[in-house]
Amino acid sequence: MRRPTRFLGVMAAALLLASCGGDDSSSSGTPTSSGSSGGGSSGGGSGGSTGGTTSGDYAVPAQESLTSAQVGKIVAQAAAQANQSGHPATIAVVDRVGNVLAVFRMSGAPATAKIPDAPNGNNIDIQGLSVPADAAAIAKAITGAYLSSSGNAFSTRTASMIVQEHFPPASSTAGLESGPLFGVQFSQLPCSDFSSRFQAAGPSALIGPKRSPLGLSADPGGFPLYKNGVLVGGIGVLSDGSYSLDTNVLDTDTDFDERIALAGTVGFEAPEAVRANRIYVDGTQLRYSDSLYASLFDVAGATYAQAAPALGSLVPVKGYFETAVLRAGTAYGAEASGIRASNTGEFSDSDAFVLTNGSGANRFPIRAGTDGADVAQPITENEARTLLEQAFAVMTRARAQIRQPLDSRAQVSISLVDTHGQVLGIVRSPDAPIFGTDVSLQKARTATFFSGANAGAELLADPSSDVQAFVGKVRTFLGDSQALTGTYAFADRSGGNLSRPYFPDGQVGNPNGPLSRPIAQWNPFSTGLQSALVLTNLAQHLQYVTGAAASDTRHRCTFIPDVASGKNRLQNGIQIFPGSVPVYRGNTLVGGIGVSGDGIDQDDMISFLGTNNAGEKLGTLGNAPKDIRADRILINVNGASVRLRFVNCPFAPFLDTSEQNVCEGL
Repeated sequence: MRRPTRFLGVMAAALLLASCGGDDSSSSGTPTSSGSSGGGSSGGGSGGSTGGTTSGDYAVPAQESLTSAQVGKIVAQAAAQANQSGHPATIAVVDRVGNVLAVFRMSGAPATAKIPDAPNGNNIDIQGLSVPADAAAIAKAITGAYLSSSGNAFSTRTASMIVQEHFPPASSTAGLESGPLFGVQFSQLPCSDFSSRFQAAGPSALIGPKRSPLGLSADPGGFPLYKNGVLVGGIGVLSDGSYSLDTNVLDTDTDFDERIALAGTVGFEAPEAVRANRIYVDGTQLRYSDSLYASLFDVAGATYAQAAPALGSLVPVKGYFETAVLRAGTAYGAEASGIRASNTGEFSDSDAFVLTNGSGANRFPIRAGTDGADVAQPITENEARTLLEQAFAVMTRARAQIRQPLDSRAQVSISLVDTHGQVLGIVRSPDAPIFGTDVSLQKARTATFFSGANAGAELLADPSSDVQAFVGKVRTFLGDSQALTGTYAFADRSGGNLSRPYFPDGQVGNPNGPLSRPIAQWNPFSTGLQSALVLTNLAQHLQYVTGAAASDTRHRCTFIPDVASGKNRLQNGIQIFPGSVPVYRGNTLVGGIGVSGDGIDQDDMISFLGTNNAGEKLGTLGNAPKDIRADRILINVNGASVRLRFVNCPFAPFLDTSEQNVCEGL
């Protein structure tokens, strides 16, 4: 029996036990009552002003945070909207680094939410399941917080728009390429070794970034929260019993989850100038909300005392919110948030931020490679530092793609790994979106894994026959019996090409890539190898959350063989949208670098050009030799030869020069 079928049954049984126990809102402006809601109103915003200090090239966000009283106010406003509309809901609030500050379940709210069925009805992975409403609300809140920054405010409706098989998603856009963040929903996973886990007590109880029970969400009903123009968290709502997505951006939905969540943001609205509908990707305007502030009930006077216990109560959620009391958020940038400015001993650029353990120590200090048993000359500490410094320097010159105001500097997270997938350093800019930290590490590991000699063998050793089958599919598709044995260097753009439900990407009628589900089977909850690798972890975790299992999933994703004691090469899963390259010493793979946060072409450029520049400075390592890059692979599709891609850099990407085609010939 295939693992997907078996684990669907296990997960469904666990959840059954638990249950038995038009125009965007941003165009309407902010409500006139918002200033009296007690939340430090953002008003109309000023294009993402942070109110903080300037450090070198970047403004550092002010250290704002939600008080427990403000969390109660947000919950009360959402509950008031839900009550008056007759749609009782579960409401979750988180801070910017994912600490859960409240989970409020209204009387009569649905206990579970159903994930859409597969298009052909043959549900695998997590298709067709019902998941806890608490988990769905938390995932939505985390998505609103993690995808946003001082320069962009993205909602779960925005997320829905950028993860589907066509961009923008609509029946009339069939044939267009997939969303720019295709696959990002399988990040921030509950098994990730990068993400922190809630602890009931101790100094690291609120150290972020935290994991999400369901990864990132594409179900409308999640928004970021701002205070004095500074991003401080997110709100997520589940009232309709469905955990889905918006498959048509050309119409205007009446979505009660979204309206309830939007009501919660009153007084904590995203600045208008940075909302998603002010941001364009490849000429397409992104979507923020189908609900208008003007369509809401007057909730500005709602108080938490009116909401609890009359409308519902706070509920504990195992692993996330285990004591049912309103909590204050942590201020992003403070030591206690888990992300802070680096010191001179940690990184040379004063703009760099690092991950911290809450007690002053850098969680991922720059270090030498750990893979000396397999690599003759692993990356040295000096080489690791130079790679990260050069990538960071490229970022500081690059023009952002998904950030306002126009001509802002790009802000990303950068991760470096060795061939074992072990972290050799992580740095980020002051206001990079949080989601990109875990994703940059996924990207670095993915490029390194698929470029390595052991990729095929380790996938074949996974206990799932479903995972094993992808090796044969790749070799057949490429016409190469030696594929996945280190003969070619794969960037994330290369593997992403092979992970689309049409190949080439978006071209209806063509076969799926060998790492994808066929289009009749595919939806964003079952993408292919990406979802198959972590299915067991997700099942184990949801059993733990619902109380059906006493122990949680391991602190590492996937069940490929360990390469060192308790460690495998893909400990936070794989990612399948661009932004990484493998690193070589001559013809020998020695690691990989991943970038995420401000546009996929920018991510590609920062990783590729940063590695090139480090190689020129050091003379000891650099990008993969040209003759083994994946863009040398030609695939016959319906009689036509299609070339895989390696990286795609923007044409005129820099703020300090008009130079074009900056990656050409490298």
